[in-house]
Amino acid sequence: MRSASWHARIECGDMVLGAGFLVGPSTVLTCAHVVQDSGPGTLTVSFPNRPGFTGLPATVAVHGGWAGGATDPGDLAVLELARKVPLSPARFAPPDTEADLTERVLEAYGFPDGYAEGQLARYRAVSTTRIAGQWVQLEAVTAHGQPLTEGFSGAAAALPDGRVVGMVAQRAGETGVLVARMLPTETLARHWPGLGELVPACDAGEDPTRRLYELVRRAEAAGLECSPDQLFVDAVGDFGPEPPPGGFPSLRAAVTYVQWEVVPSAPALSRFADRLADLLAGPAPQPSPAAPAGSWTPIVIEIDRSGAGTDQVTVSVSACREGRRRPVGTARLARSDVREYVQQGIDRAFTRLAPDAEELLTFVLPRDWLNLPVARWACGAEDPTPLGCAHPVVVNDRYRHHSGRLRHKLGKKWQRLAGGSGTVLHRVDCGTPEQPPGLRRRLSENGAGLAGFAAPPGTLPEHFAVGLNTPVPVLVWPRSGCPGPAEPHDPCTGSAFLDALAPAVEGVPAAELPRVITALREEAEAAPEPERHWARDVQLLWDDPRCFPETTASLHSPVA
Repeated sequence: MRSASWHARIECGDMVLGAGFLVGPSTVLTCAHVVQDSGPGTLTVSFPNRPGFTGLPATVAVHGGWAGGATDPGDLAVLELARKVPLSPARFAPPDTEADLTERVLEAYGFPDGYAEGQLARYRAVSTTRIAGQWVQLEAVTAHGQPLTEGFSGAAAALPDGRVVGMVAQRAGETGVLVARMLPTETLARHWPGLGELVPACDAGEDPTRRLYELVRRAEAAGLECSPDQLFVDAVGDFGPEPPPGGFPSLRAAVTYVQWEVVPSAPALSRFADRLADLLAGPAPQPSPAAPAGSWTPIVIEIDRSGAGTDQVTVSVSACREGRRRPVGTARLARSDVREYVQQGIDRAFTRLAPDAEELLTFVLPRDWLNLPVARWACGAEDPTPLGCAHPVVVNDRYRHHSGRLRHKLGKKWQRLAGGSGTVLHRVDCGTPEQPPGLRRRLSENGAGLAGFAAPPGTLPEHFAVGLNTPVPVLVWPRSGCPGPAEPHDPCTGSAFLDALAPAVEGVPAAELPRVITALREEAEAAPEPERHWARDVQLLWDDPRCFPETTASLHSPVA
């Protein structure tokens, strides 16, 4: 405060109206109620700490929307001086400073009656809780200090080092009551967006704030088409907050939200600026054609036992984009609540995908849960369409999904599959005399990319484990198939399933099989007797490591 020449006195003729502070070469911030009665051409600003800078004509350039009542929001006004002044403007504290305001002494430089040169008052925030979402309540540090009377309205509320955290806006009406209210910096910026770029994101290091706001102005001037929601998600990273309900109405709104809601904000603002600069620079050179599987953009739903009880499971939903998993949510739930949570999580995950993304709903499940009817789950409370008819739905084995050894083997298999003409269905009938070691040898020697089982995993557990561990990239089976070996005179439903499956999938590139199975599910659902259609309960395990980035956190992270 010793060299704070930026403190301003607001005047109308010979009358002192209140205080203000310089925030730019010719810009002064004060309260709207301070200047409400000043007529055109009567408003002047003086800087008492710098003789010679007095009586400078000023006009109201921006009004915060204050309606005139004591509790009406938007009580700020931005004054434009008739000329620039060679004074250093006020410095603002970073947004995260407000968290410990109750531990800090604040100083205000005002002009109470009889003190035209100014007077200091020392106050402290009572709480960080906002009154009506606008004000922070202040109380005097001592019972004998200077009250915040008339003449302090519009004064900066500053830390002892001079960094501004708000503006004094109201005083107590009762004599002897040493309390007041200030508008914190975030509230000021809400009513005057131009303030945002004046508030640094950090005290030390490179501050990206001004660069980002300059990029925003360029984007607005150019009419840049972009998704504020996606830029926000890219900026805050995997563990940042969710966009507000309904998303962001504008690019500037997304930037403001990052600035004031993300802690620390500097890294996120920097990523936001880099991404926006890339968009302004134009499209990047097109990469060489990716492997067919690269066209899929998975939404990963991981379900596992929580360890907290037989009825408790942990569910994690994330969206994959640009080689990263972007978590949507993780929760520990009763099994009866899983479906609703997954429906809501999938809905939110779609907001994190690129507009042209080919979604692939992937359920990563414990090995003994691979037969869960996830493709039959409804899309939502208001949409009974089965997920597997609305989107490609596949399952993955949790152990295999997290095994570095098996991921490596799968990667090599997909390289071979990418160069082939199509897949061959390797059948495993429910009454097969082939023992698991023989099946392992057959699948390995043939480099199997697709295996079809005539029965669910629980019916042929050892054979199914061979398919998972060999590992075969794609496995297909009927979820409610043949319960066991049939009598000689009975038709085997599992064999009938494989007979019908073979012409539908053989010769199809492995990367395209999720689309093929989706079409079969839709065909079954639309059949006159859906429950009798062979493909109604088809389950598809499809696993290409190239589509699934490494997870950034364990599914077993503590969840309240």
